Amino acid sequence: MRGVLLESFGAADQLRFAETADPVDRAGWVTVELKASALNWHDVLVRQGRYNSPLPHVLGADGAGVRTDTGEPVVVLPSVHWGDRDTAPGEDWEILGDRVRGTYAELVSVPVECLAPKPETYSWAEAAALPLVGVTTYRALVSRGRLTAGESILIVGAGGGVSTMAVALAGGIGATVHVTGSSKSKLERAIEIGAGGGVLHTDDDWPEKARALSPGGAGFDVILDPVGLWGSSIRALRKGGRLVVLGANVAEHADIDIRHFYFGQFDLLGTTMGSPRDFAGLLDLVEAGAVRPPLIGERFELKDAVAAHRYLESGEGFGKVVLEHV
Repeated sequence: MRGVLLESFGAADQLRFAETADPVDRAGWVTVELKASALNWHDVLVRQGRYNSPLPHVLGADGAGVRTDTGEPVVVLPSVHWGDRDTAPGEDWEILGDRVRGTYAELVSVPVECLAPKPETYSWAEAAALPLVGVTTYRALVSRGRLTAGESILIVGAGGGVSTMAVALAGGIGATVHVTGSSKSKLERAIEIGAGGGVLHTDDDWPEKARALSPGGAGFDVILDPVGLWGSSIRALRKGGRLVVLGANVAEHADIDIRHFYFGQFDLLGTTMGSPRDFAGLLDLVEAGAVRPPLIGERFELKDAVAAHRYLESGEGFGKVVLEHV
């Protein structure tokens, strides 16, 4: 098969489109002929060597295609070996594309429990863009964040895949949605897809400006922070509110006013990815029409993965970056 190989850790130009070995058949695993795959920031970290992937390696967590054994159109859940506990993944859990060869190729092999039927109304690009951001967002907002209709939520970092999915999912649940962003254009686009308004998190007083947008100015019921600004995010949270954190591409450390935290009766909830049960819950909402398809920002051919990674790292995009297998 043809695929995008990583032969040395480093910058995007370490990726090379080349012939590589087909997946090996094994019990309990299924090979999928991929029609599209989607990029995530996690792929950049794998490429940089953060997860000590075996080399040469095929990156990629997200994908959609056709089962080679049954011909069924499917989406790939990249949460491998989650286990039976829903509170947290088991010790063997990993993300597809970390050590198991991923979706930047014509074929991928995954455990059968990591496959689900492709939503009928979704294009291949939309289906490929759904799994990682979809299950991650569903777990963050529903399983962990306990977001319900009528509540308010602030989503930090408008423009990324998780953030755009969160706007759609939170709106589908019936919550009031606001966002922060790094530019006015990103705020405007977030409003176009359903956010009620937003503030620039490049301003020092952005938490106070965001808080003023919450019901009665009392703060948000839930704040979703997928970028790592939660040392500041907590200032926009109402007393007794929930802060859900799941990323660190902007900052990897946070300073917290401990007295403010415990007097505020806040919940701090860490989360990442999700279980097959989380994914089933997400797909139920998709089937019910409560969740719009992922927003596709840019499309590249599989052979142009280097350009796709450079675009993702530029931070200029809005929505998901997809590799189409043409």
